[in-house]
Amino acid sequence: MTRIEVVQGDITQLQVDAVVNAANQSLTGGGGVDGAIHRAAGPRLAAAGRALAPCPPGEARTTPAFDLAPRIRHVIHTVGPVWHGGTRGEAATLASCYRESLAAADAVGAHTVAFPAISTGIYGYPAHEAARTAVTALRSCPTAVERILLVAFDEAAREVLAAALEAGED
Repeated sequence: MTRIEVVQGDITQLQVDAVVNAANQSLTGGGGVDGAIHRAAGPRLAAAGRALAPCPPGEARTTPAFDLAPRIRHVIHTVGPVWHGGTRGEAATLASCYRESLAAADAVGAHTVAFPAISTGIYGYPAHEAARTAVTALRSCPTAVERILLVAFDEAAREVLAAALEAGED
């Protein structure tokens, strides 16, 4: 059974098989967690991403992790939706990001995967709604991944993710 946990920290330094990158469609780096992952992985990550681009919202692409922490072997890039008030299918696209990322993790044999809060930065998705969508999607998706980490960059984000995880328990 898959275990889901909430942690606070630097996603680029975790002891996991794969990290999920909240990417843009070009897969060549940007701001927020995308920029942090690209800086830590080095310039080869952008070149690998460029070869797989474009990546439409809701889909996922996998590259090697290059210079990330030694245990991390793969970066799974997914493009979340830009928030438009919830009227343009944002929830379905965001849920697809999590499902497609888990499928990509399964395809590369990852047993541990770290997810950031996809679309909650510059894309403007409300954190509470995004956290609920993430937890629901991850719990409903069949996977061989044994451990999923929902990674918060600060205490406020950790509390939002933890509340969504707790609320989603039976």
